[in-house]
Amino acid sequence: MSPRSVPESAARLIVTTVHAAHRRRNAMSTTALILVLLCGVAYLAFGALGVDPTAATMRVRVHLADSGGLLPGQNVALRGVPVGTVDTVELTEDGLVAVAVIDAAARIPAGGTARVASLSMAGEQYLDFRSDSNDGPHLADGDEIARERTSTPAPLWRTLAALDSTLDQVDPEQVATIVGELGVGAQGPDKLADIIDGGVFLISTLDSVLPQTVGLLRDSRAVLATASELRYTEFAADADALLTGIAAKSGGYVALLGAAPGTLRALDAVLAENSATATDMLGHLGVTSQMTSTRVPALREFFFPTGRDGSTLDAIGVAFHDGGIWGLVNLYPRYACDYDLPRRPPSLPDFPEPYRYTYCPNTDPSVLIRGARNAPRPPGEEIPEGPPPGVSPELQTTRTPIGPLSIPLNFGGPELPPPPPAPAR
Repeated sequence: MSPRSVPESAARLIVTTVHAAHRRRNAMSTTALILVLLCGVAYLAFGALGVDPTAATMRVRVHLADSGGLLPGQNVALRGVPVGTVDTVELTEDGLVAVAVIDAAARIPAGGTARVASLSMAGEQYLDFRSDSNDGPHLADGDEIARERTSTPAPLWRTLAALDSTLDQVDPEQVATIVGELGVGAQGPDKLADIIDGGVFLISTLDSVLPQTVGLLRDSRAVLATASELRYTEFAADADALLTGIAAKSGGYVALLGAAPGTLRALDAVLAENSATATDMLGHLGVTSQMTSTRVPALREFFFPTGRDGSTLDAIGVAFHDGGIWGLVNLYPRYACDYDLPRRPPSLPDFPEPYRYTYCPNTDPSVLIRGARNAPRPPGEEIPEGPPPGVSPELQTTRTPIGPLSIPLNFGGPELPPPPPAPAR
């Protein structure tokens, strides 16, 4: 074959192909349109819509109080980035459930929240997952998000209802008066501009503390709901009756206030006269309170026993019945403890002070007459066994003070013999 025959063969093949295509031009046009259609569908499905039949997905059920305009087929996003679509929106007994089909490669924290958001004022709702961190655990196939962790935008009807209730509180006459006042002077437009600027500043300030404002409104709702349950009518009626009674007694209050200066002067004189002994009285009260505090367990056991049935008052009350006082007499001599202290003649009327340390030498609790060792004591307090080291056992208590109003108790009988000597120790 000569070199010239190769181009001729190629040209003849092209011409033959063109003539064949011309004869079958309808079939060729149909085939070309089908190919263009398939390419366009493939671009829309895989490019624009992001359909990937080979991608692994997971299904997550999101419980919502209401739909908020969310519909099947709308996007599911993680912080605004699309990661899936809403498959179905199903009704439940207490709300609805949105089933989201999410890319299995998306790492969505399970502890986050979900909200129905809008791309614009026209709507275009989508389901958006939010979380403060990326730490796990993460959502898996079949997980559910409780309604407490979801939120939806306020529907238009609710916004209009709130706006209607707000406008109901505006008095048209007052608004007309304000508009009229603003138009009286030349500074009216400037004042209106100041009012609008102040409103804008207030709204911007509230926007910066929106979470705190929302929390305050929610807490206020609970407070106002509790306050609405109170009976203000009855309270007002009772307060009116009280104030009416006070008004009727106003003359007595005036007399009381008139006599108050003289009463206060008399009280001031009493305090001035007894100020010298007030310090000693407070000291004695301190000692008394200290002694009483150490005996609180014993007094509690005396009146409200825990280790036995009944109390001492119950035991005393048992003796009074059938119109008389009943008791048992034991003729056998009882055990008596000798405290080993000097005895004084009972006929001597000198009223000696008692001994401070009276301890029975026999420490057996079952034979103690006073039962001091058996009485409950404060925690950590030890049972005394005798006077402190170096202190005389015959030490007596402080002598009763004699004041200007004390009655003298002089001995008026015959002269008595000297007391016997104390027993040898």
